[in-house]
Order: sequence, then structure tokens, then C-alpha cells
Amino acid sequence: MMTDDPNKTTIAGSIWLDKSEQRFLGQKRVELLRQIASTGSITQAAKAVDWSYKAAWDAVSAMNNMAEQPLVASATGGKHGGGSRITEYGLRQIQLYDAVAGEYQRFLGLLSEKVHDVDELMNFMRRLVMQTSARNQFLGQVTSLNLGPINAEVGVDIGGDHITALITRGSVESMGLKEGSEVYALVKASSVIVMAGDVNLKLSARNQLRGTVADCKKGAVNGEVTLQLAGGKTVTATITNTSIDGLGLKEGDPAIAVIKSSSIILGVAV
Repeated sequence: MMTDDPNKTTIAGSIWLDKSEQRFLGQKRVELLRQIASTGSITQAAKAVDWSYKAAWDAVSAMNNMAEQPLVASATGGKHGGGSRITEYGLRQIQLYDAVAGEYQRFLGLLSEKVHDVDELMNFMRRLVMQTSARNQFLGQVTSLNLGPINAEVGVDIGGDHITALITRGSVESMGLKEGSEVYALVKASSVIVMAGDVNLKLSARNQLRGTVADCKKGAVNGEVTLQLAGGKTVTATITNTSIDGLGLKEGDPAIAVIKSSSIILGVAV
């Protein structure tokens, strides 16, 4: 896939044919075989592919040892003398590799047509593989920065809902945060306080996310309450069974997830 942006990620790849879980034929080895067929000499072929003689000889030996029949045969003169030739079996292996490699490149071309923004795909894959112990993980975008001498308030849009995190100024600088930066907001379930949705209280906690109870499960002592937020995200809290009973929580009820700004951890992809 061609692009005018030299920094843009593109889709590319190479292919190997394996035998018995060992590398057998790859692009460089096939080119070596082509040069042997053309020059009749491992020495000349090695020079043509910018390999040492030993590397070329070892590659030929490895291919011959793994194959049912030799790909390269010596003409006369021993290991360092005489010539070498590609066998009929070797020619068939080159043709096989060319056919597979051609289909592989065709696949990459089709994939490039369907994936118009590879950088976006890479970012999405990084999000999928991120693993932490925090139950609540939100991908968001920095909307505001309020820097103090020691600490900083960072506003984050998590997709329709907004939260504020209190972190050190040094953390802001080390992560290179600025408005528009993509960040992960992590919150432990034990740091989320749940309130009934009809309660009208003024709280010192900065983050009050309104939603509806999507799931409510009791354990031996504690339970988990998951709220569906207006923006589509969910937040899970770990609270006592006594609190669940006291609040009378059940699925579909309005509720509020309260999170102190100092309980939010921010992170960025590297």
C-alpha cells in the first residue's frame, strides 16, 4: 500500500515455508537458489545475494537435509570447487514458493484495500492487549489540563461521560499529556462508591457518573454492582451485601457511581 506520508504505518510481510517446524524456504533462500541456477556456482550466488560463502553453503545444506530430495547438487570438484546445479526437485520448490508468495502478496493487497487506516488498527490492537488488575478501564481523550505547582487536574472524555483525575504534575510531563491526548483511565472497583439515583446530595467527590444498574451480584460478604452509563460505558463497584440491601438496588434502577479524582490512574500507550 503506497502512501505519501513516510511516517504512516503500512501493511507488509514476508512468508516462509516450513518443514518439520523448521524454516525451509524463505525469500532470501529462494533468491539464492535462483542465483545458483543462473551462475552454476554457490560462490557467485552468495555474492549476488550479499551472503558469505559459509552462510550460503549452510543454507543449501539445511534445505537439502530437510527436503525429500536435494534441491542443489554438486557438479564436480567437491565442496569448494567445481559447480552446482539446481535439481528438478529444486526448481519445483522455487515454483511452489513463488505461487504461495504470490497469493500471500495478493492477500496483503486485499487487506490494505479493506483497512484504510493501519495506524487506527494498530491502536485498536494495543487497546485489546492491555491488561491490568483494575476492573474499570476507560479509553478516553484529555479535554482539559489544570496544572498546579505539584499536582494537576486532568479532564477526560470517556465517550459521552466526563471524569477528572488528580495526578502529579510530573506524571503529566512524563506522559506528555496535552489536550487531545489519548489516555487510559483505570479505577479499582473498590474505589467506586454507589448511591441511589434519587438521592440529592452535594459531595466533595469530583466524579459523579449517573447511570442505571445493569447487573447486581452478591458474594459471601461483598457484591458487585455494574452501572450502564449514559455514554455507553459501564462502571463496576465492589460494595458490601449490606449496602446492596440498604440501597435496594436492582437491575434497571437509576444509580450514581462516585469516584474520587485521586482514585483514578491515568496511563498512555507506549
